[in-house]
This record gives sequence, C-alpha cells and structure tokens, in this order.
Amino acid sequence: MATSQQELLDSVPKGLFIGGSWREATGGATLAVDNPATGDILARVADANVADGKAALDAAVAAQADWARTAPRDRGEILRTAYERITERAEDFAMLMTLEMGKPLPEARGEVTYGAEFFRWFSEEAVRIHGRWSTAPNGATRLLTMKAPVGPTLMITPWNFPLAMGTRKIGPAIAAGCTMVIKPASQTPLTMLALAELLRECGVPDGVLNVVTTSHTGQVMEPLIRDPRLRKLTFTGSTEVGQKLVEQSAEQLLRVSMELGGNAPFLVFEDADLDKAVDGAMLAKMRNIGEACTAANRFFVHESLADEFAEKFAKRMSALSLGDGTEEGVDVGPLVDAPSLAKVTELVEDAREKGARVVVGGSAPDGPGYFYEPTVVTDVPTDARVMREEIFGPVAPIVTFRTEDEAVRRANDTEYGLVAYVFTRDLSRTLRVSEALDFGMVGINQGVVSNPAAPFGGVKASGFGREGGFEGIEEYLETKYIGIAP
Repeated sequence: MATSQQELLDSVPKGLFIGGSWREATGGATLAVDNPATGDILARVADANVADGKAALDAAVAAQADWARTAPRDRGEILRTAYERITERAEDFAMLMTLEMGKPLPEARGEVTYGAEFFRWFSEEAVRIHGRWSTAPNGATRLLTMKAPVGPTLMITPWNFPLAMGTRKIGPAIAAGCTMVIKPASQTPLTMLALAELLRECGVPDGVLNVVTTSHTGQVMEPLIRDPRLRKLTFTGSTEVGQKLVEQSAEQLLRVSMELGGNAPFLVFEDADLDKAVDGAMLAKMRNIGEACTAANRFFVHESLADEFAEKFAKRMSALSLGDGTEEGVDVGPLVDAPSLAKVTELVEDAREKGARVVVGGSAPDGPGYFYEPTVVTDVPTDARVMREEIFGPVAPIVTFRTEDEAVRRANDTEYGLVAYVFTRDLSRTLRVSEALDFGMVGINQGVVSNPAAPFGGVKASGFGREGGFEGIEEYLETKYIGIAP
C-alpha cells in the first residue's frame, strides 16, 4: 500500500496500455486529471489520437483467437486472482477514486468491495458457460447448441464509478473469452490505469486488455465503432451520447449494451415504515453524492406522511458534513467538475423560481472545489426541470400523492426506466406496484439495488442489455446451433 497520496499517484502508469505494453500517445500528447475538491492537477496521462485507438483495436483483434481457445478455468483463475489483489489493495484504490472523482473515502471503500465482487462472480461463471443437446420433435435430427465469445469489444466507462463500471464490463468479457479496448472517462482515468496494471500482473495475456485514455472521445472512438473487426460495444453514460453510439454501431450491426440515464422515482406509501423509508432515502439519494444513474431523483410521498418524512429527511441531510473526501469524517465530497456544479445549481434555481420551497441547503459554498450543499426541496411544481431531468447531485425534490394509481402514473411519467424504489408494508401492493412500474429494476423497502449477482439494466431511454447476474455473461456470448443427422 502506498504511504502517501503522492506516492500512490506516482505508482499509477500514465500511458496507454496496448498489446501488453505501456506507451506514450502518438506525439506525446497528455491530458490533465484534476482533483475536484481543490481544482489542482493530480497527474497528466496520455491523450490518445485516432492512430492510438486503431493500434489498441489491432492488438485486441490479434489476440482474440488464442484468447477464445483459453481454458475457461484459466480465465476464471485470472479473475479470482484479480479479485484477491484488488481486495488486498483496497485502500489504494479507494484513495485513488476519491482523489480523482471526489467521493468520500468510506464510499470509495464500498465501491472497491462492490467492484471486486464482479471479478469473483464472473470467475465462477467462466466455467458455467454451456449449451444443450436435444432431439428434434420429428426425431430425424439432433440439435446441438454451443456458446462462443462475441469477439473484440469496445468498452466506454463513466467517471462516477471508476472501478466498478470497469470490473462490471471486464469481468464477463474475460470470463467469456472476449478481448477488449477500454476507454475510461477523461475525468477519472487513473483508477482504470491502475486496474489494467493489476490485471497484467495477474496474467492477462498481451492484447486481451487494452486501455486508451483520450480527451477526444468521439474522434478516437467512432473509427473503432465503424471498424468491421469490432463485434461488440458496451457503454455506460448519458442517454444523449448513447443514442449517437447506437446510430454509429448500426453500420456494423454490432452487439450493443447500453446502460444510460435515469430518473428514479422513490415512492413512500401511507403504510410504510417511515424511519425505514428515510434510511432508504438517504441511501438512494446520497450514494455517490447523488452522482449515480440509480440515485433517487423524484420523491413521491403520500400526503399523510409528507410533512413528517420531509422533516426527518431534511434533518438527516442537514447533518451531513461537506468537505474533501480524503479526510475522515466527511460525508459529502465535491461534484466531479464545474459543469456538473453549474447544472445542479440551475436545477435548484429553476425549481425555486417556479415556487418550490428549499427546506435545507440550496446553494454552493465558495471555492475552491465543486461543492454543493445537500438539499431538500418541497412543493415542487410538475413543470420544474428538477422533476424531468437527471439531477446527478445531492438534491431531493419531494411532492405528494393521494392514491396508488396516481403514484404509479407519475412515477412512470418519464422517458427513463432504470430503477424505482417503493416503500410499503403491504405485500399485495408490493406485487401490484412492482408489475405496474415501467422500470428495469425495483427496490422494495431498500435504497440500494446494485448487486453483482443481479442483472443490472433498464428499459426505455435508460438503455438495454444487462450487467451482472447470470445474464451478464450472455451479453458477451453468441449462440451457435448445429444440426446433426444421426
């Protein structure tokens, strides 16, 4: 474990990882990685161009055939070893994420545990890839199916979970036998670079894993997406960017997985355990400083509980300490960058101008850093932007409802469909509402649904495909059918 922050930063490779080697970007270009708590530059990493991206895909394509033939047990053992080494280096990974992204250390430690678990889960799935054998109904043919890796995969990961969004994609790809090119977010590349070095140490063959850091994402990625040698694209990020990537992927009919934006409703019915609902609200809203696609975005509370819920929730939010996430005792770190802070500020001001009441917070303290106070807003009109747009910050708008049908209708009134949260003690209502909600995931009496053993993903503008669970590895496998005459 590194003994200081600077020692940790110095230990992270800063180049492009292509074909098993670290190299500079063509021309030596670099990009700065900032600390959002201070605005200071943490490090400079390689800034790839189109030629570098092509070199990474060349390496992945060259390694694909041999990697696909590698024994499943061998692939699984690499993942198991990586799980153990991430766990051993948990403090370093946590500090690295906090430095480049801002989340408080306790939360970063939680992400290390969560992210590492994808490697353990898929190390076990690697040896459970199977097909089937059956007799055709007319008895004339034997039906054999087998699974094969999709092939070279492009992975574009976001800044909000720098480790877990990588392991959630890398884990099943390694288990299935796919090579990959990974493009981490330019705000948070250091964690992925450290992970790539760890995987190299764990025995990932040259060319199987390639990492390209760049500030010219569209320029560098589009030629790869349009390259006929690429077979899969997986992206986590905004719906707007995801739509453009899907359009580009259509040219080669790529296998595509998209985990996009969210506008999660949080429903509290009149029979809910109020204290449990407030606990769940804190988790659902404040995980990752609210910078999560799964973050509760709209709070619908039954009118009989609304005042008490808002009072208790606001009290909990006001007790949170704001500060540099590397310091112990800090509950809420900075937002990732200046544009993120500006958007959160705009959303709250728009709600205020339209008549909403700010109960707690509602402002950004003076710099340095991109901080915004934990905020609770009530009496929010339906036309407020905060009710329609993904907030990605520590702001909780609360509105009331009278009937179950009204709650479900308003919850579904969004283009997004990633996750919804429901608090009730009525089993029949649990089933009714879960079936009626138009979301890919539903949390019942809990504020966190993410689990490596569960299929993560949404519907509508929140994307398609699933990550994690038994379903996660299927995204990286093709089914081949063979008909055999006996």
